Amino acid sequence: MRLNLKKPLIFFDLETTGVNIVKDRIVELSYVKVLPDGTESTRTYRINPEMPIPPESTAIHGITDEDVKDCPTFKSLARTLAAEIEGCDLAGYNSNRFDIPLLAEEFIRAGVDVNLNRRKFIDVQTIFHKMEQRTLSAAYRFYCDKDLEHAHTAEADAMATYEVLKAQLDRYPTLKNDVTYLSQFSAYTRNVDFAGRLVYNDKNEEVINFGKYKGRVAAEVLRTDPGYYSWIMNGDFPLNTKKTFTEIRLRNMGQKK
Repeated sequence: MRLNLKKPLIFFDLETTGVNIVKDRIVELSYVKVLPDGTESTRTYRINPEMPIPPESTAIHGITDEDVKDCPTFKSLARTLAAEIEGCDLAGYNSNRFDIPLLAEEFIRAGVDVNLNRRKFIDVQTIFHKMEQRTLSAAYRFYCDKDLEHAHTAEADAMATYEVLKAQLDRYPTLKNDVTYLSQFSAYTRNVDFAGRLVYNDKNEEVINFGKYKGRVAAEVLRTDPGYYSWIMNGDFPLNTKKTFTEIRLRNMGQKK
């Protein structure tokens, strides 16, 4: 099934030094860009993470320190990547929980302002889990009737994710071939920040989604507990989360005037 697109949709996958959004870095990024007319293009970048790649991570994706020692850093590629994804929606596998937040962190660290909040995100894993409850290799076998060769290489995983979404649309008549619908369907929560530390409630208010203030409106907490903001800023939270708390705080300060 050909995707019904109004703007380009990028299927991307990251291989990383680990799974900590705050501390880990990208070592490989690959994407398949699909244009509204169905034209496809693929791009892969090997990236020097500027930190050692742990053996347990190399065991998964096969990328070593030696492989990336002469590769460009994310900072040197950031503006190129920002231009390549400009005007595109994004899709991936477990991307809402990991790839999108980590990509946002890398752009912030590189000092490149990319407003991902304006994009729509499709998480093929969420669609899969809601429909069948399995992994990417199993999804590829289930939907596409093929074995996923070279799993945990970014290009193979990105292309497999693209093929799985098309097969999901073929299999499930209830799934609409529409990016806005698929973006909403593949989201478990309405995240304010990419890590989901803040979510929107049914009144469209930003609500804290963790810790002792879970379920409380963020603006109220920042107003009644001034020390909470300092704790967030000094804590081990993603830069995007800190930026979001700062925007809420500044907005509320402006309303007081």
